[in-house]
Amino acid sequence: MEEFFSKKYGNQIKLGVIGSRPEEARTAEEGDETTESPLDLEFDYLPRDIKKYLDRFVVRQEDAKKVLATAICDHYNHIRRCSANVPCKEYSKQNIIMLGPTGVGKTYLVRTIADLIGVPFVKADATKFSETGYVGGDVEDLVRELVQKADGNVRLAEYGIIYLDEIDKIATPANILGRDVSGGGVQRGLLKLMEETEVSLRTPFDLTSQLQAAMEFQSKGKVTRQVINTRHILFIVSGAFNRLPDIISKRLGGKAIGFNAEGRRAPKDEDWFREVKSVDFIEYGFESEFVGRLPVVVACHELGVDDLFEIMKNSEGSIMRQYVNAFEAYGIELSYTDAGLYRIAERAYEEHTGARSLVGVCERIFREYKYHLPHSAVKRLELTERLVDHPDEVLEEILQSARALRLRELEAALDSIAGEWSQKNDIEIRLHPEAARILSRRAYESGERPEEIFAGIFRDYEHGLNLIRGAEGIRFEITPEVVHDPKAALDEWIRSYYVSREK
Repeated sequence: MEEFFSKKYGNQIKLGVIGSRPEEARTAEEGDETTESPLDLEFDYLPRDIKKYLDRFVVRQEDAKKVLATAICDHYNHIRRCSANVPCKEYSKQNIIMLGPTGVGKTYLVRTIADLIGVPFVKADATKFSETGYVGGDVEDLVRELVQKADGNVRLAEYGIIYLDEIDKIATPANILGRDVSGGGVQRGLLKLMEETEVSLRTPFDLTSQLQAAMEFQSKGKVTRQVINTRHILFIVSGAFNRLPDIISKRLGGKAIGFNAEGRRAPKDEDWFREVKSVDFIEYGFESEFVGRLPVVVACHELGVDDLFEIMKNSEGSIMRQYVNAFEAYGIELSYTDAGLYRIAERAYEEHTGARSLVGVCERIFREYKYHLPHSAVKRLELTERLVDHPDEVLEEILQSARALRLRELEAALDSIAGEWSQKNDIEIRLHPEAARILSRRAYESGERPEEIFAGIFRDYEHGLNLIRGAEGIRFEITPEVVHDPKAALDEWIRSYYVSREK
């Protein structure tokens, strides 16, 4: 029963025996919050340590990595102070808003940091939520999911990171009529979580919660309200904010930014993002209270061809490692040239989805290779510029070359088997080259070993060969005719042998 509930509902349901006393989670009725001892997080990183770690996985985004590293250190050093019973009431939490186009590494940056410091991480799209009580997801579900990510450890979940992408999509249009449940409503719901509140771990209409409550009542005689406090949960939101450069430009009144010494370069979105202020987010459609809870602004730059090339060649999170491992599983060694990687980077850049496009480009190139090569004799594959530009043509050449090599190997193996067979039966037997080609093709197409092919054709020869064993001066040749009709050939061999003896 416990295994069934675990598979269906995860770790949220624990079966117990009546009268048992399971470990209790923190409840809202346990007294003054200042008496609670926070989880002892072993956080001893410096901002430079975190940035150095991010450099291994994320290319470019130097300013973003520095700002993120500093904000993360501020946040978790504050938690550490609270753990040491140092007064920590006066503190503005370093919630973060990240700006930048898709595929520049925003999510990857945050997830990598969470992995480094060992806290649970939850990511979701802001567009999937609505104000509590309306159709759509409830933002409080994000907090509950942190507990699931922490394997039920509420204390650890209270120091986790919640990341909401596409936050720009819930900006409230200035001309909206009526109550906005998918924009302003979500902002208000998030505002409550970012300030500090307690979220019940059980939702009233969730089957898992109902079963869990029923079992608790059965074992304890009452149902306690289990909660998680959001005081130390770090909230990070991100979006492309396509309309923001125009808003900033309008506020600046046409001020020139982002130009080089000669004034020749037009400003990019990232140049405008450096000038962003709270009033610009409010103009975009966010409530002032919501913007006020996001004091740290991080701008990420669009990735160019050189950046995408660098990601593939030197990043520890390179997509190429995935394909190296995929081919290695079939005993194939994948290597690549700089020219080949750069051509992929050029192709990916044309799709304007940042690093995400690398996966799509690589998959289109390698899909047929991953299907055909495991069945071939190919043991090495080199990614070249020509392979990227003409993958089907190069694949056909590789398969033809591999087929020719494998056929030669099979012919040599068959010839060796014929020699062994000749010695075993004490007669001189020779394998005709054309017969060797026929048998090798048969072995190649069927996937059978040469020994199996040979034994299958001549399985009835053992008794017949005993009749001509030790024949001297007579050579028996395995020709194409022998391969097509081995029984008739054996009869002819025996007849020829006895005719020769009579002479």
